Amino acid sequence: MKYIIGIDGGTQSTKIGIYDLEGNLVIEEKQKLRPLYIPDANTAEHPDDDLWESLKKVSSKLMKRFQGNHKEIIGIGLGSIRCCRVYLKKDGSLAYPVINWMDKRLSEPYQQNIPETAFVTTTTGYLTHRLTGEFKDTAANYEGIYGPLDRKNWKWSDKPSEYTPYNLTRDMLFDLALPGEQLGEITKKAHEATGLPAGCPVYATANDKAAEALGAGIHNKDSILVSLGTYIGGMMRGEEYTDSAEHYWSNLAAIPHEYLYETSNGIRRGMWSISWFKDLIGKEIEQTAVRRGRTVEDLLEEEAKEIHPGSDGLMTVGEFLAPNSMPYRKALFIGLDGRHKRGHMYRSIMESIAMTMKISVDKMCKELGEKPKQVIVSGGGSNSDLFMQIFADVYGIKSVRNVINNAAGIGAAINVAVGAGCYPDYKTAVERMVKIKDSFEPIPEHHDLYTKVIDQVYTEIKEYADPINKKIYSIFG
Repeated sequence: MKYIIGIDGGTQSTKIGIYDLEGNLVIEEKQKLRPLYIPDANTAEHPDDDLWESLKKVSSKLMKRFQGNHKEIIGIGLGSIRCCRVYLKKDGSLAYPVINWMDKRLSEPYQQNIPETAFVTTTTGYLTHRLTGEFKDTAANYEGIYGPLDRKNWKWSDKPSEYTPYNLTRDMLFDLALPGEQLGEITKKAHEATGLPAGCPVYATANDKAAEALGAGIHNKDSILVSLGTYIGGMMRGEEYTDSAEHYWSNLAAIPHEYLYETSNGIRRGMWSISWFKDLIGKEIEQTAVRRGRTVEDLLEEEAKEIHPGSDGLMTVGEFLAPNSMPYRKALFIGLDGRHKRGHMYRSIMESIAMTMKISVDKMCKELGEKPKQVIVSGGGSNSDLFMQIFADVYGIKSVRNVINNAAGIGAAINVAVGAGCYPDYKTAVERMVKIKDSFEPIPEHHDLYTKVIDQVYTEIKEYADPINKKIYSIFG
């Protein structure tokens, strides 16, 4: 028996799982991250050294529970959140707290105002150093303003002048590896901190969305992936890099020299809105759930299932974190009347996520000239039968979920499986390790209703709301 560890670092938690070579999850652990430090509208930082601390805790718990032979763990796939920025000292320790992707300062290059900064890297680069002592990183996690990356050739520029706009020099950036290449081995110091086997090879994966696409089994343009995370995006496999598309962009994939076409517009604080609503409605429903041996999500879903599609006219606009270019945008609940209860609001938030992504996915597919036949839904939200049915009804095609909904974790494991030579190529590895759990067919009358709502209301709702939100923003900021 051989095992692989897949690490999936997210915005709200760090998840780590042990998989066998057939893609079966042997054991999994999860550690919540501390709340982001958000003192103002421009700042979002991970407090102290929280990414490393959470990885230490969750790895230690995992290895204590694992009953197999630690020597049979053939490798560790390291994945983590994209579009963050990490400033390191010369010894590889933090010079400043990790800046989260929601921080508006990341729209600008490094400002050279952080003392002792010797390196500028990503979350995967930082954690690679903590685990292996190496100053290496996957090339496929440099989405955002880091340095002059040649995205067609997956390497740093050879021209020193191209580093000037970034306020960087080449020696401030880590050496790059391709997904599936070995980054190093777990050091004795990292073993003592995490419990991960000393000497175990650590392999490069990709940014979290690309790893998720690999683990979801995206292998042709018949499928669209909707990734339900703190950031929600729509994705399709791409063959070549382009920087001229209007409704999608080319994300470096978890397969070397392939690309992942991703919708230009996603949802910031997407599944966060579900957590926000759960917290908002208070302790009473939590106590009820505990008494019944259920979860809060179970109770809310039972209530939401009784609501008609369209939530009896209640619509949510999920702008819980405005784009940098439109800071005035706010979330909305519109159409409320005396009929509406918490089940309506819960369902309406789900519908808003599905409809918003449908609009973005349609624009991408139209530009590409593609008509997908199924939508794969990944992330914890795919556990909801109601959510899966809403996706099928909104898109008008079947929605599919896999046995393992933490697609980024199994994606990281696939990178290891190919990199370690367990499979000859990614196509074979995906066929062996990714398994479909079930699918949901669209209900025609429900699809017709959602299409009417999208075409007649939802597509234009922000155009009507923006002028009012601009006035609110001018008063309150």
